[in-house]
Amino acid sequence: MNQARTVHCIKLDQDLPALPFKPFPTELGQLLYDRVSMQAWQMWLRESPRYINTYRIDLQSAEGREFLENQMKVFFGFEEGDLAETAWSAPSDEPSKS
Repeated sequence: MNQARTVHCIKLDQDLPALPFKPFPTELGQLLYDRVSMQAWQMWLRESPRYINTYRIDLQSAEGREFLENQMKVFFGFEEGDLAETAWSAPSDEPSKS
């Protein structure tokens, strides 16, 4: 029986189960495979639609893919910088006034 591969996750700074696959057939895909945990990858999958929706990113375009890739590099800590603002905000704990 194969034991799950672990990595020291760059995002969460813990030894955690690793991605079982390279998400992209690129140098970035290899970097993600080597240094990002499955838990951190799931965090990115929940976060990335906020950028896509806020900036109306066309992932079919080179510019759209480049923008999202840059956000991903900052999100995981591969590059310095600030993440772009998104239109999403956390729900408040206050009950809505209907």
